Amino acid sequence: MSKVPGNELKKRLERFKINMDAAYDNWEMCAVVGGVSMFYLTGTICDGMLLIRRSGEATLWVRRSYDRAVLESEFGDIRPMRSFRDIAGTLAQIPDILYLDTANATLEWFGLLRKHLPFENVLPLDSALLNTRAVKSEYELDIMRHAGTKTDRFYREELPAFLKSGISEADLGAELFAALLKSGFHGLSRFSMRNVEAVLGHVLFGESPLYPSAFNGASGVNGLCPAVPALGNRDRFLNEGDLIYIDLGLGVDGYHIDKTIVLSYKLPQPEHITEAHRHCLELERLAAAMLKPGARPSDIYGAVAAAVSDEFRHCFMGATGRTVPFIGHGVGLNVDEMPVIAKGFNSPLELNMTIAIEPKIGIDGVGMVGSENTYLVTETGGISLTGEPRNLDIV
Repeated sequence: MSKVPGNELKKRLERFKINMDAAYDNWEMCAVVGGVSMFYLTGTICDGMLLIRRSGEATLWVRRSYDRAVLESEFGDIRPMRSFRDIAGTLAQIPDILYLDTANATLEWFGLLRKHLPFENVLPLDSALLNTRAVKSEYELDIMRHAGTKTDRFYREELPAFLKSGISEADLGAELFAALLKSGFHGLSRFSMRNVEAVLGHVLFGESPLYPSAFNGASGVNGLCPAVPALGNRDRFLNEGDLIYIDLGLGVDGYHIDKTIVLSYKLPQPEHITEAHRHCLELERLAAAMLKPGARPSDIYGAVAAAVSDEFRHCFMGATGRTVPFIGHGVGLNVDEMPVIAKGFNSPLELNMTIAIEPKIGIDGVGMVGSENTYLVTETGGISLTGEPRNLDIV
């Protein structure tokens, strides 16, 4: 079992407190209940609550399962609890305001908490926590570099063997899932967006990526059924001349990378399709070169948007009439993290952020071309963790 080292957890908590100090002058207590953020700060996911005080130690209170948390985590203070009453008994004074990861706490959950811990008000700590997670430590980067190298190698060396005429999108996705799991990937693709569930990502042929999307992304997916708009379609089969669009958020030890490739099955594509793809690669390289500390995401977005050819403006970052207003996003414990490369995101980039850049063009009647790679923000510009942008190769 791979544990997050105790000293790594301490550094994360210290950085989080610094960000809380910057956001809220007088904060006294905050609670984290979301599984991914709990893992970030404690090294385990459990049914419980991480209680953090401005002065004093943080405590991980665990309902289910305390034994599992102790086995998995090197966090300093882990205690069992039967109900929130157990927590209340340890607090000499309850502050007026509780700072909470409100994106993860339901009203029902908060109602149960308030029975025993009568806070007068709740304020969100989400931004402080997301900003903390956005800057990666060397420990995290080592995992992400490993995940990126494994992904690039799989795409280049192993993927072609799975591509055969007549295979469905769903069957190809299932075969890729099994192979990736065996090769060491953790299987889930975690998103922070509400109501987004993903198995691997998108494994699509031809026009499939132009299907209306159920989430805020450039490509859509018909999916397995209306209740499961994920992976691919059972009834769309691979034929000669099809574009193959594969966008996977793969991870190792909880940390994801995000990479998209587009290939042409057995036959070359017409020149205007190849040109659209080449244009996306140029835009990706333009954005990557600007991924430096101090650069504003909104400025990067503006530079890329201005460089988009007039021919493709109507279908840049999606299908005609259904485009999305961003060209990149942070990646880490979730596939979609801060910062977002879009208008309105003006907080400067910081060293060691990890960002996926994904310029894509939807071509009516054909499908989607483009590329995506995950980059590390450095003083000299973005360094790809997932290999180089790939041409529209024939496989």
